Amino acid sequence: MADRSTAKSPVESAVWAALGRVKDPEILRPVTELGMIDGIEVDEAGAAAVRLKLTIAGCPAARRIEADALAAIEGAPGVTAATIEVGVMTPEERQAFIERVRGDRALRAPQFGEDSLTRVIAVTSGKGGVGKSSLTANLAAALAAQGRTVGLIDADVFGFSIPALMGLSRDGRVEQPTRVDDMILPPVAHGVKVISIGMFLGDADPRETAVSWRGPMLHRTIEQFLGDVWFGDLDVLLLDLPPGTGDVAISVGQLLPQAEVLVVTTPQPAAADVAVRSALVARQTGQRVIGVVENMAGLPQPDGTVLELFGSGGGAAVAERLSAPEHGKVPLLGSVPLSPSFRAAGDAGTPAVLELPDDAAARAITGIAAALTRQGRGLAGRPLPLDPR
Repeated sequence: MADRSTAKSPVESAVWAALGRVKDPEILRPVTELGMIDGIEVDEAGAAAVRLKLTIAGCPAARRIEADALAAIEGAPGVTAATIEVGVMTPEERQAFIERVRGDRALRAPQFGEDSLTRVIAVTSGKGGVGKSSLTANLAAALAAQGRTVGLIDADVFGFSIPALMGLSRDGRVEQPTRVDDMILPPVAHGVKVISIGMFLGDADPRETAVSWRGPMLHRTIEQFLGDVWFGDLDVLLLDLPPGTGDVAISVGQLLPQAEVLVVTTPQPAAADVAVRSALVARQTGQRVIGVVENMAGLPQPDGTVLELFGSGGGAAVAERLSAPEHGKVPLLGSVPLSPSFRAAGDAGTPAVLELPDDAAARAITGIAAALTRQGRGLAGRPLPLDPR
């Protein structure tokens, strides 16, 4: 592959510099750094011709990469015209690409083991229908908007909804990840790297498709999401867990014992009781409960009053019941009110924290994201990847 050192003129150097600002939308690294530029030629009149190589034929991000690259070239100083020739990497070039992406970390090696500096947060609830997935999607988008590098795993295999909430599912088609040999690159939405079982159903309409698997297949799915999907260096990895205390929750506990757990409940006592049980299962696997979020906490009325459709006090009750001397105080991180606008934004695939930042529910979730960031992640007793020599 060519590189900037081969530039023969100031204009060619300018083209290299411009392409250095074009990032692969899935890996979020410059195409020049990934070896995707096979060569640049600039004639005496300033016409630039660039050879761009994609990892595979039919790469889902091909059009965006080509469009971004063309716009960058056209904007480079001294360029009077621009063309791009798109090709596909050879097996040898693809292997070099994979090595550039993953560095010295072997594929299938745990990306988020106990020595990882990525903060892993599993979002759980006792009952279904408490808005856990909507909350998780908006938390991911809010953290990304705050400058964090964020990954999101839709671990709710039976009830996957994250692709739709993140705008990756339209008209019965879900955007699929890019496969480069054995490496899977997750799609990026709103600055968040997202993976879900809904992306592996082929051409099937996810609205008409049900996944019916037993424990071993569920465990293997979570294992593959953590090993085969390349997220790169993340600040935060969120997992949207299925409701309850079943196979997936146990698998996550086994595979990610260092994960922190965020418990979602509604204000009603029935939901609060089951939410406590989901947190207790997490503790049995060694995970730490870092907080409680009360969702659907009333519907604000035009006169300033709040209609408490689902009662009140459930979030505070869960936080109090999970607080204990041996575990420390578990805070109630926030109460998220009901909001028709918030619901409509989710149905449209745009997180309300981005689309409707002044919405009461969106403001509450943005505040919860900020609280999680301030809370930080304890590194006591964890090995750090540092060499003292």
